This record gives sequence, C-alpha cells and structure tokens, in this order.
Amino acid sequence: MGGDHGHGKLAMPDYKQWKWEGTPLEFTQQRLARRGLKDPWARNEAWRYMGSFGTPVTFKDVLFRGFKGGFIAFAVALAVEYAFFPPKKSEH
Repeated sequence: MGGDHGHGKLAMPDYKQWKWEGTPLEFTQQRLARRGLKDPWARNEAWRYMGSFGTPVTFKDVLFRGFKGGFIAFAVALAVEYAFFPPKKSEH
C-alpha cells in the first residue's frame, strides 16, 4: 500500500558505541554487582550522559541562547527603520 516512497530503512546507530563506564550508571552497576545483579539495559541509557547530552545546562546558557542572532536582527530592523522612515524633526 505504499508509504515507503523508495526510502531505505532508518540507519540505527551501533549500540556498542555507548559505554556506561564513567557515567553515573557505573555507580549503579557497582551497587547491583554487590548483590550479584547486573543491569542489561544500562548501555541503552548511557547516551544520556555522553556527548552534548552529558553537558549540564547552565543559567547563562538559558539566558543568552539566541542572544547574538536576536541582537543582529534588532540592529538590522533598526537600520531599516531609520533608512526608510527617518525621524521627523520638530521645532519645539
């Protein structure tokens, strides 16, 4: 019934690239190992602590996100306004 439109399957990342060593999951694995247990899904959750996902978001990041682009847009809008609609000089 269609729907594929010639696209192939979605390429999934290799599960072996995620390691729980060096993440908070390592502490959990150690606690489980003391009881003779193991979390087989720890590797599937390790992506949360790797790469850009693992860096904490600071207040500065939230406050200044988009600030440069917004300031440039403001400057362009101000320049266009003054170029096409100059302020009227009044004699008071």
